[in-house]
Amino acid sequence: MAAKKKTDNLIYLAMLTLVLAANMAIASKTPLKKYINQEYEFYASNLPVLMNSLSFPVVSAQAVYVVDLESNVVMYEKNPRGQLLPASTTKIMSAIVALENFNLNEDIVIGNQKSAGQKMGLYEREKINIKDVLKGMLIYSGNDAADVLADNYPQGRSAFVQEMNRKAKEIGAMNTSFTNPSGLDEYGHFSTAQDLVKIAAYAMKNPIFSEIVNTRQTIVTSTDGKIKHVLSNTNSLLGVVEGVMGIKTGWTENARENLVTYIERDGHKIILATLGSQDRFGETREIINWIFSSYKWLNINSRQELARSNLL
Repeated sequence: MAAKKKTDNLIYLAMLTLVLAANMAIASKTPLKKYINQEYEFYASNLPVLMNSLSFPVVSAQAVYVVDLESNVVMYEKNPRGQLLPASTTKIMSAIVALENFNLNEDIVIGNQKSAGQKMGLYEREKINIKDVLKGMLIYSGNDAADVLADNYPQGRSAFVQEMNRKAKEIGAMNTSFTNPSGLDEYGHFSTAQDLVKIAAYAMKNPIFSEIVNTRQTIVTSTDGKIKHVLSNTNSLLGVVEGVMGIKTGWTENARENLVTYIERDGHKIILATLGSQDRFGETREIINWIFSSYKWLNINSRQELARSNLL
């Protein structure tokens, strides 16, 4: 049994070394290997290592992708590149385009909006701050807010969607295509769990975005204060599961339940995307619990330290 465990660990380490070496150019970390007398010498800082490989989460989700942001190590995956309906997780990219192209201090006047699905309740001719519209889109998942931002883009709605696609490719989300800003199901509108993690990781670098998605409830008003919009976050894990700090829910009948989640716990930063689930909150919670009970973050500076960690 001990010999089998040692063999399994050696196989795992060989695979881990190749993965980390591939990630090195992306993550810009020090790690990984050099040859000395035909043996690997290991170097890794704050490296997540799977310590319990006896059980893995079994979930209904059609796709799952979990990444440790510091090391870029993939901690769990299921069909990560499968092209699926993103639903309102689309709004992560809509927010990126808005944040990078609008003056958030400006106000806009709402036109005759005929948005379908979830709405924050904007009124025709209502004057409201752009940042408050952004809050309505990200916190309450208002489709009307997403449509208003796209319609008020300098070159118009179609240019807004075009910019969403251009920016997605720039970020590295190569298996993603958007046709609308809110996430309604349409032909040619799709993404993957892997791409949504990339998009979310980029978005979380913006402090305004990260602050908004970490808000459980707020009230925004029209600029004259006469119209109030109560915004409650659609993410029921926020403030309930330790370390969860947003990001975005999504649902349509065809897409089923989607959830992209940012977790910061014990100094570790993780992003998790779950698509096509029958229980996005329950399964995301299960995966988070599994990660922090099954992984150990190690600082490995030599083969001797690797041996002392019981992985050899």
